Amino acid sequence: MNAEASSVALSLGGAIDTDAVIVGAGPVGLFQVFELGLLEIKAHVIDSLAYPGGQCVELYPDKPIYDIPAVPVCTGQELTDNLLKQIAPFGATFHYGQEVTTVQKQDDGRFFVETSKGTRFLTKTIFIAAGVGAFQPRTLKVDGLDAFEGSQLFYRVKNPDDFAGKNLVVVGGGDSALDWALDFVKDSPHKAESVILIHRRDGFKAAPANVAKMKELCEAYEMQFIVGQVTGYEERDGKLTGAKVTGADGVTRVVPLDVLLVFFGLSPKLGPIAEWGLDIERKQLKVDTEKFSTSVPGIFAVGDINIYPGKKKLILSGFHECALAAFGAMPIISPDKKVFLQYTTTSPKLHKVLGVESPVFD
Repeated sequence: MNAEASSVALSLGGAIDTDAVIVGAGPVGLFQVFELGLLEIKAHVIDSLAYPGGQCVELYPDKPIYDIPAVPVCTGQELTDNLLKQIAPFGATFHYGQEVTTVQKQDDGRFFVETSKGTRFLTKTIFIAAGVGAFQPRTLKVDGLDAFEGSQLFYRVKNPDDFAGKNLVVVGGGDSALDWALDFVKDSPHKAESVILIHRRDGFKAAPANVAKMKELCEAYEMQFIVGQVTGYEERDGKLTGAKVTGADGVTRVVPLDVLLVFFGLSPKLGPIAEWGLDIERKQLKVDTEKFSTSVPGIFAVGDINIYPGKKKLILSGFHECALAAFGAMPIISPDKKVFLQYTTTSPKLHKVLGVESPVFD
């Protein structure tokens, strides 16, 4: 762990005593609250962002998600809102705008946890649901271009309406780049004046259907695709006016623009988690598949932050992991309590926990 035991001992005063601390308030972290709540465990949730939703809300709140069971389609924001409604009966406490900086195992088996804002906890268990960690968008490496970030250069879209009627240059070859390029071309309230997609090669790491749609729109002259890399820019009176794009032929051309949208994916940074003494493989936490425990008993990892044979980075996989992690934590939280699998459909006890009336079956 990343703190000396002696210094931690001095910091225990005022620590919040709890059974569970969840690191990360994305969809998986929120569902971990639910699974713990069904077992009558209240949790404290810590997130570096100022609001819940994690990557879903930070990077693509309005983009559709199609693979949540029994929900044909929802946005990242809608998924987050529904999860918050679902976990409301369990009274979780949220600590936003701070990250965990210290984790120290105590002599009694609990963990001392401290955040960047000085919030302290003594907890029996920790559930790491930190997605890809302290994620940062990969940036476009052009000297001086960062001066326009937040005004004309963006690595994420928070409000699509901000780009309506603008001449957009979209850079990237993954799903985010294709999704947003197509979104701004279609007839919608935030339709752009023009959209030019730039990618360093003619191959894409995106859904084939979207690639086909993009090429179809290019043939119809509704958008444009250029193979090349942004190597410079032009400005006038302090405003970005064009991107210098060097093609495969070595020729550099200036592409006029109002806004430059760059989607190079995320650079996963474990941040302080890397110092917690956990087994790490390729910047992810190694876990078992029985209870999704890390190499340190009492610390669990669920969602995109973990790795195991056959791992699939899907939200629904993270939800499954939350259930097993909650049951796996019970022997640590309440070692003398027998835990039985109950169903929310038929269990009066769970109905009481959820604050709903038990149905009467004929």
